[in-house]
Amino acid sequence: MKVTLKSDGALNVFKASNETGHSITLGNDGTLTGPMQAVLMAAAGCSSIDIVMILEKMKQDLQHIEVEVEGKRREEVPRTYTDIHLHYKLYGTIKEKKAEQAVNSSLEKYCSVSLMLEKAAKITSSFEIIKS
Repeated sequence: MKVTLKSDGALNVFKASNETGHSITLGNDGTLTGPMQAVLMAAAGCSSIDIVMILEKMKQDLQHIEVEVEGKRREEVPRTYTDIHLHYKLYGTIKEKKAEQAVNSSLEKYCSVSLMLEKAAKITSSFEIIKS
């Protein structure tokens, strides 16, 4: 796996691209996604991919998923995360026990991002099922 990051015009704006050419723009001026926000996005994305696949295998009718992630950081430098909470909104006809199993399996076994982050931060989660 390889990514490339280049300054994009201003020296506080960066374009990060993967090997297939897909990219995200990062910055530190408050108008763009910051690198630490991208870490939270990566945790949400990684675990959501797992949860979708797990619920599909369980034959659950997931129509849509949203994740709200909150991260608390240290006040001192380095300002690493100390706590991360992921709240999943699962839309569809899903059994509560299956949803709980999918979320727990992702965060405890499959999601590389959250498993890596838990070495530095306490990771918690919650979910709600919204019938659609």
